[in-house]
Amino acid sequence: MQKFIVRGGRRLCGELTLQGSKNSALPIMAAAALCDGDCVLKNCPELTDIYAASRILNCIGCKCRYSANTAVITASELTTTAIPASLMQEMRSSIIFLGAVLGKAGECTVCLPGGCELGPRPIDMHLAGMRKMGADISDYGGNIVCRAHGRLHGAKISLPFPSVGATENLILSAVNADGETVINNAAREPEIADLCGFLRACGADIAGGGESSIVIRGVERLHGCEYTVMPDRIAGATYLAMAAAAGGEIILTNACVQGMEPFLSVLEQTGCSIYSSEDRIYLRCGSRLKALSDRVRTMPHPGFPTDAQAVLMAALTTAEGTSVFEENIFDCRYRHTDALVKMGADIQVMGKIAVVKGVNRLHGAKIEATDLRGGAAMAAAALGADGITEISGISHIDRGYERLEEAVSILGGDIKRV
Repeated sequence: MQKFIVRGGRRLCGELTLQGSKNSALPIMAAAALCDGDCVLKNCPELTDIYAASRILNCIGCKCRYSANTAVITASELTTTAIPASLMQEMRSSIIFLGAVLGKAGECTVCLPGGCELGPRPIDMHLAGMRKMGADISDYGGNIVCRAHGRLHGAKISLPFPSVGATENLILSAVNADGETVINNAAREPEIADLCGFLRACGADIAGGGESSIVIRGVERLHGCEYTVMPDRIAGATYLAMAAAAGGEIILTNACVQGMEPFLSVLEQTGCSIYSSEDRIYLRCGSRLKALSDRVRTMPHPGFPTDAQAVLMAALTTAEGTSVFEENIFDCRYRHTDALVKMGADIQVMGKIAVVKGVNRLHGAKIEATDLRGGAAMAAAALGADGITEISGISHIDRGYERLEEAVSILGGDIKRV
């Protein structure tokens, strides 16, 4: 079992180039299965979830090669439309292959995905939209079996909630369908726009990617292309939160500045000095943070991102005053709080609400990561704490951060993988 050993109390200073976006690369890799020919994906982060997606692609008959942050995916006819449970359960976002395989082959069999335990992530909206497009869906022994009679057809779909996964799956189902599909109340995350950008580069007819209404006109075939994955805005938020927790002065390059604005505007209220240009963010934190006067409410984009809630909370554990968080996306997204309390934080959780009363200092402890973003929050807290923190369960962190210890070391942090 690998773990991180973090010696806190060192200010972070320096320049860091952000990795490509995990939440963009995974659906784009699934979308590559729809194409005929080679798709070359650049700026693809080296993560365990990327390797898991590669295994799924190879399983269904695509050829996926990955090296030096570039994935080369060759797809033609799929050899199987059933994805084994062992592969589906390696990551939560594996369900995105349902839309791609169904759209390509007219049928797909999957089980519910695995990954971080953040509470239920129902796929009812995914399946309801696919039914509107002509798919027959049944459940056999825990497997979801989807079949279309011929090609799927266009439909008007209104999502009851702007779900990222449902929006992505329905886009992938629709790009080769007969006729026009309209998705209303679609998710507006920047990663949705990136997926649509990739599909358009492959010949898809899509309007409105990244907006609340997306119109897809089905085309006969898609071709391969070369595409660069957008930067990871959540990794960017994490490293900024680490600098806020430990103090210091950092510059992020290859940053998704516009997509990070909901996080940046909140972080700036804590007293950090933040300046940004087209793809660079500068942060300086020279004194104790101030608690937030307004409640931090996680919401779909362009609201505050749920994936950044834990790392911001870690930074605010030593802020002057009391901050209040309200988690509106996932039921179990406060699992990191027990570890922060073990390090000396004062956090009270009541359902969707977490009240964080700032303390003067945190101290090192032996803690365990239980999910991806919660593990990153523990690392952020450890960098600002007194003494040594030992973080186990770091396989969760490796799902979303490319060699986190190397990135932090570039900035002067003392963190080692053992």
